[in-house]
Amino acid sequence: MPLLKKKSHKLLDPPNGLEPRELVYQVRLTNEIFRDYQLYLKRINLYRQRVWTCKSTGKTSLTYEEALESEKLASKKVQTLPGELVALALRIIQFSTLPLKDLADTIATKLQNCFFSGAELYVNRDGELHPCRILEIVTDGDCEPQYKVGFLDKDKEINEKAVLFGEDLSWKKFPFSRNFLKSFIRESTCHSIPWVVNEYLAKTHGITRKIPKELQDKYLFQNGELVQQRKQENKTGRENGKRKRSENGRHVAEETYRDVKESEKGSISYPIEDLLLPPDRDDADITQRPRLSRDFNVSMDCAGDLLMVWDFCSSFGRQLHLWRFSLEDFENAVCHKESNLVLIMEVHASLFRFLINEHGDNFKALKRRSRKSKITLITWTEYLCDFLESVDTPDLCFDIGTIKRGHYGLLEPNVKLKILRELVNHIAETIAFKGEIDKLVEQRHTLGAARREEALAEARKKREEKERSKTGEESDGVLDDSRLENKKNSPLITESSEDSRKKESFAWEIKMEKGSVSSKRNEISEKGLMGNVYLRKHKRQMTDTKITSKEEEEDEEEEKGILRRRGKSSSEDEKGTLERRGPEQRRQYYEREMEKIVIRTNPLGKDRNYNRYWWFRSNGRIFVEDSDCKEWGYYTSKEELDALMRSLNRKGERELSLHMQLEKYYDRICSTLQKRTNDIANNIEMEEAVVRRSTRVRAPLHENPASAFMRYVNKWKEE
Repeated sequence: MPLLKKKSHKLLDPPNGLEPRELVYQVRLTNEIFRDYQLYLKRINLYRQRVWTCKSTGKTSLTYEEALESEKLASKKVQTLPGELVALALRIIQFSTLPLKDLADTIATKLQNCFFSGAELYVNRDGELHPCRILEIVTDGDCEPQYKVGFLDKDKEINEKAVLFGEDLSWKKFPFSRNFLKSFIRESTCHSIPWVVNEYLAKTHGITRKIPKELQDKYLFQNGELVQQRKQENKTGRENGKRKRSENGRHVAEETYRDVKESEKGSISYPIEDLLLPPDRDDADITQRPRLSRDFNVSMDCAGDLLMVWDFCSSFGRQLHLWRFSLEDFENAVCHKESNLVLIMEVHASLFRFLINEHGDNFKALKRRSRKSKITLITWTEYLCDFLESVDTPDLCFDIGTIKRGHYGLLEPNVKLKILRELVNHIAETIAFKGEIDKLVEQRHTLGAARREEALAEARKKREEKERSKTGEESDGVLDDSRLENKKNSPLITESSEDSRKKESFAWEIKMEKGSVSSKRNEISEKGLMGNVYLRKHKRQMTDTKITSKEEEEDEEEEKGILRRRGKSSSEDEKGTLERRGPEQRRQYYEREMEKIVIRTNPLGKDRNYNRYWWFRSNGRIFVEDSDCKEWGYYTSKEELDALMRSLNRKGERELSLHMQLEKYYDRICSTLQKRTNDIANNIEMEEAVVRRSTRVRAPLHENPASAFMRYVNKWKEE
């Protein structure tokens, strides 16, 4: 049983008057039963705290479950001690008053010369040590025991036998370490100093439980436990609270139980496991979870494949030479019944080209054919059939005949997505794709190093300016003292000289703000950064690119107007403010550049029931995947996002993490949601305008937003 604050822990008894069908809360580790959920939660929280100690090994700062596991492992290990040595070790332990370390050393010393059957030792023969194994212990009356041993070869096989005395045998290394013996002592005793062997072990190995004479005046057995005898004290001493606390097991258990109760009275440390929180909504701030939209054009079981393939093509469009397209266009194209859609053809063609250029095993069949390598609207289905035949997947090969007959569009959307998923999985396993990922990782590392170096340089610059300002204040103090002395000696000082001094001091401060004095270390670091080609490119972009967003242009115009209205000193302050905004703009630039380099898309987090929440930067919706990866839904408006955030219980670990991620990207998610809402509204207006026109002057097909997927053009196509 694990120890709480190095004392035995008392489990709670079941509640009184339990009904057979009464619903209760049970602790998994201890089988304790509770009627009240809050008491159950506090008990669980106690078992999760790192305040427990393993009784067998003495390890501290463990949870209750970790301490239990440690005791089980130690118990299994202790059982490896041979039976011939157990009785001898227990006799040494019984009623010993030595500390644990000294007692373990004593047992190890006594067991050094105790050999047993199966022990592997060494024999000194002709000045050399030879390994051997004890096969049998030969005893003849009161004579010294002899050992029948077998000498071992390199393969641990016996090649020779002999009968030797114990003095001829020796351990190369004693097989039972001090820690092992400490665990054995803790495991086999119920009381420490004096150590008392467990009653069942004492009966099994014939060890007496009679207290030695030197301890009979101090200890006695009471209800099977060794307790210390209390000295008689007068009544006055007892009334004044001077009686010493008894150290018997019953009082220790009561004290531990009291400590447990006190620890349970403390407040629960949140966040905790989400499922431990009560399912009912007691908190007024937590609202009902908004309802998910599930109106996908594809079936629910292949919505995950749709998102995975689209996200892969969008994230690695540069590497695949594939121009980006929206999720709605891709979904409409997959569900369309036409066989030669440009969007579908370009997606397959870009994936095929990547595999062909990689020279993988899947396209060895292409090299043996005389077909031209160019993939067009007419030939792309032939490449698709070759790929399906090389993959040899029964579910996909079943539709090869339909594709060969030119009826790819008649395939079910889930079959089309399975084929694309198989293509994406094969590309992800290629060496060429892994090399592209390594390049992206290197670019992120380079940008991260540049951002860190810039932050260090900025901090170094501020530190130097602070030191220079301190130096300037000290010099100003010296100058003021000397100026007072000169004023006493020559009271006639012209006002013009004082004005010139102020102007010079002001000019010197302006130069410091502009950073005219720079350290050599800063120059060296800048040269080191500019040596890298990738950094030089971004440095040029950062220095040459002007602010183009409307909001920043409006801010700049406002600042210019303020500068024109203010005086000369005010204009200098505004210039300093613009210079101080430079590092912040550069930091935002680096963050934007790093976000452009996508390596993989991770979910925002999980809720109480392990449902995953996904947000793709190029799509305005927040997608929700259930824990079984079978059901999908999404949120499409800012109101739903706000309701989702209000429904998360931040006392739970998973929902707190999800709430933090939603807060972090809140502004960007809202902007994408608003943009998508505006786009949908504009598309509806355009469709209604097309419907209202006369059939004689109806707009051509390419003006209808619903058919935008049919007008796709791959601008990054590899020629």
